[in-house]
Amino acid sequence: MFAPIAGWAAEFSFLETFLVCISGGILSASIFYFGSSYFMGLAVKRRARRAMRLERKGKKMKEPRKFTRSNRRIIKIKSAVGIYGVTWMFPLFLSVPLGSIITAKFYKHQKQTFPLIVLFLVVDCISVTSLTFLLK
Repeated sequence: MFAPIAGWAAEFSFLETFLVCISGGILSASIFYFGSSYFMGLAVKRRARRAMRLERKGKKMKEPRKFTRSNRRIIKIKSAVGIYGVTWMFPLFLSVPLGSIITAKFYKHQKQTFPLIVLFLVVDCISVTSLTFLLK
């Protein structure tokens, strides 16, 4: 979301800034969307290792809350806006990696999810880059 400002500061043209931002966004979305099951598996393994370490020390790990305030908010947004809103909002406002992982968690079974992420990344990149160069 803030990358076009760096392109403007580096005195890139509009097209150069757009191409750099969109290529980084699509590459990041691809890695994190298609690797989401791997990254979620890493988180589960890390939590299990931490629990085993604490158990060896004679301590017990506190059971993590499953339905936290942020989880509740994400589910509420998902229910309200659907796949189109999620594929547009989460990568833009949460960050491309985190938004892609969360979107994959909810909608990976639908074939249109990744193309929608790419479409909305292009739309967002054009709009943010345009806004940056207009406010110059």
